[in-house]
Amino acid sequence: MGEHSVVDVGDVRLAYRTWGDAYGAPVVLLHGLGASAASWEEAGQALGEEWRVYAIDLRGHGESDWPDEYAVELMRDDVLGFLDELELDRVGLVGHGMGGVVAHLLAQEHADRVERLVLEETPPPFPGGATVRDARPDEPLDYDWPVVPAVTRQLADPDPDWLDGLGEIVAPTLIITGGPDSSVPQDRMPDMAALIPDCRLITIPAGRSIHEEQPRPFAQEVTEFLTS
Repeated sequence: MGEHSVVDVGDVRLAYRTWGDAYGAPVVLLHGLGASAASWEEAGQALGEEWRVYAIDLRGHGESDWPDEYAVELMRDDVLGFLDELELDRVGLVGHGMGGVVAHLLAQEHADRVERLVLEETPPPFPGGATVRDARPDEPLDYDWPVVPAVTRQLADPDPDWLDGLGEIVAPTLIITGGPDSSVPQDRMPDMAALIPDCRLITIPAGRSIHEEQPRPFAQEVTEFLTS
């Protein structure tokens, strides 16, 4: 199990897990919508064999604060504050789904903080690439429901700056897609990759959540990319 900690970033307390040598090169993991740092447990352990790994519960998820104010840009700012509070200068940044959007926005706006960028099953910032979800499930949730409609609205009709900013990413980037079993439109992934100056696209045919379905192959691809 990863070690559990919390840190205050502005008005939001963020929970996070860590794996690996405390003096290792830092890699930060950002989960998808409705998930948490717990989703990285196996992949985090595997990556921790080479890196100092930090997996954050983004606002409204898991054990972090649920402030009822949600936008992908706020999450980006939270992650930047997390890096500042933990004195992490430059990191490898890995994002899944929504977390990948947070990651590429951070890489666009703060290029000096991102050494390398990995986007796993990240919705391309084209209109119509996601479905708005307004109906709350009946079962108990370990995330704040209002985060879902707020974020899915952004993903369905993304800010044009998200797309324009892809060309401003200077970090070498790896996009990992899940193949035909994924719910993310796979046909637009090459278009997204083509807009990022130094980007490679690979597929691990494991569907929507590669790092959970195939944690070891996922960690191996990420490690090879981070060390290349």
